Amino acid sequence: MSTDKTSFMAEKSAKIFVAGHRGLVGSAIVRKLHRLGFTNLLLRSHSDLDLTIQSQVDSFFATEKPRFVILAAAKVGGIHANNTYPADFISINLKIQTNVIHAAYANNVQKLLFLGSSCIYPKHAPQPIKESALLTAPLEPTNEWYAVAKISGIKMCQAYRLQYNWDAVSAMPTNLYGQNDNFDNDNSHVLPALMRRFHAAKVGGAKEVVVWGSGRPLREFLHVDDLADGILFLMERYSGLEHVNVGSGSEVSIKELAELMKEVVGFEGEIVWDSTKPDGTPRKLMDSSKLRDLGWAPKLSLREGLVDTYKWYLENVQQ
Repeated sequence: MSTDKTSFMAEKSAKIFVAGHRGLVGSAIVRKLHRLGFTNLLLRSHSDLDLTIQSQVDSFFATEKPRFVILAAAKVGGIHANNTYPADFISINLKIQTNVIHAAYANNVQKLLFLGSSCIYPKHAPQPIKESALLTAPLEPTNEWYAVAKISGIKMCQAYRLQYNWDAVSAMPTNLYGQNDNFDNDNSHVLPALMRRFHAAKVGGAKEVVVWGSGRPLREFLHVDDLADGILFLMERYSGLEHVNVGSGSEVSIKELAELMKEVVGFEGEIVWDSTKPDGTPRKLMDSSKLRDLGWAPKLSLREGLVDTYKWYLENVQQ
């Protein structure tokens, strides 16, 4: 391994490979790096570099020799997709992780950060969920294929650190939202789905918006720009074996979220709760005190984040 170690933030011309730069997380990381003055980002679309093909990944690393790698590329999807394509979810993600992590190590990358997901934790993990809850109980069956792949990525980073003393770390974000989120009608998450529906109701002059469930379940949301800030903080400041949770540290009920969304979008009608529909998990909060203790905290309130996201939605998504 190279002994020429540079602080991540110190050299703005260092080559940084952001894998998955078009996704929700990757695009936010690229925006943040550009704002900070980084000038040598390596960005490749899937058509230019297929991360599931080892020979392509090996050739890319041997030619480009990035100094830092942020691995935000993954095959993602909702419950229906996980149920329909379990082989894709486990095999594609395992291939991406194995190819990128090993090639990064073999080509003397100084540091790699692997992006996981809060779905790695047991279905009934004690709340708020600490990093130590990993692998203590069964996973949520609806996305276990994706979760098992992500857990393997964490363990691969740990294994390469233990065997080769190589600086690979993992970050586990909570529920994310923001620019480049998925607002698709069929498989978007609760926050972008509510934004889309309130906007459609406002434009269409509807008198009410019906929302599933009681509104009582509690959720945690983090704006993706805050996540990007947290990731760069970890690239600069953290080199531990254990993965690190990245969350907002605060909860909001679905009812509070819907009312805030109604206000941000400017919908004048009523919210009707369909209590015949399921609520889902009553509470899901991650314990991000480890990252807080290192000195990082998110900057955007939920209201500020929603205003920013709705502005982007109006300019980029709604027809």
